[in-house]
Amino acid sequence: MTVPEGTEQSNLPDEPPRTGRQWFLLGARAAISIPALILTAAFVGYAGLARETGLTLPETLAMTGLIWALPSIVVLTGALSSGMGLIPASIAVALASVRLMPMTMALMPMVKVPGKTKTWHLLIASHFVAVTAWVFAMRNLPDLPREARLPYFTGFGASVTSFVFCMTGIAYMAVERMPDVVAGALVLLTPVYFLCSLWGAARLNVDKIAMVVGLALGPVFFLYLPGLDLLWTGLVGGTATYLGMRVLRGGRS
Repeated sequence: MTVPEGTEQSNLPDEPPRTGRQWFLLGARAAISIPALILTAAFVGYAGLARETGLTLPETLAMTGLIWALPSIVVLTGALSSGMGLIPASIAVALASVRLMPMTMALMPMVKVPGKTKTWHLLIASHFVAVTAWVFAMRNLPDLPREARLPYFTGFGASVTSFVFCMTGIAYMAVERMPDVVAGALVLLTPVYFLCSLWGAARLNVDKIAMVVGLALGPVFFLYLPGLDLLWTGLVGGTATYLGMRVLRGGRS
């Protein structure tokens, strides 16, 4: 069994198993990584966007800590800056966040210990579910003992969230000295990282095909259905890939 770096556990019979706190700290140490730094850089870019749109520092930090997923935060920031009403803004954020529901549904059974894990533990862990944490979990948690998965993931998610929260506040106060080109480049790091991470985490060829189809359809829907381009890209691209693979497999059989 291959375990994440820094979590190796000896097989010596006299060594006691690690506690939940120890696994939490190991997860926190694993948060010191390139993906976390890239995500932090993207939130530094968002701090500039928030300041330009007139959000105060407390509002920016509240959105960072409570919403967490950067695409949803950007959608809400855009809605606020354009004067959109509360209900349309809520719908826009919900549509931007609905992608996290299947990710959470796939992750929670992996970290849950039947008969032992409490619901509020899962609710806390689900707050940290975003692409960065989800890709990390899918890669590393299956190689850990089931009792270790929840504290390990929570340690990772809490550490990344806390560090990004602090850096966003620092960047908000310092962003006026940052060139616009640099701030924009930092924001673009996030989609580039998400794309590379999802491609690397894809275990089935159909997943990679769906990503290619989405990349092809994205610009088309952006031109003809702006504002709903991501929704239609995911819906049409995912459905077309699924039906295409069903037809292809049916022909082979």
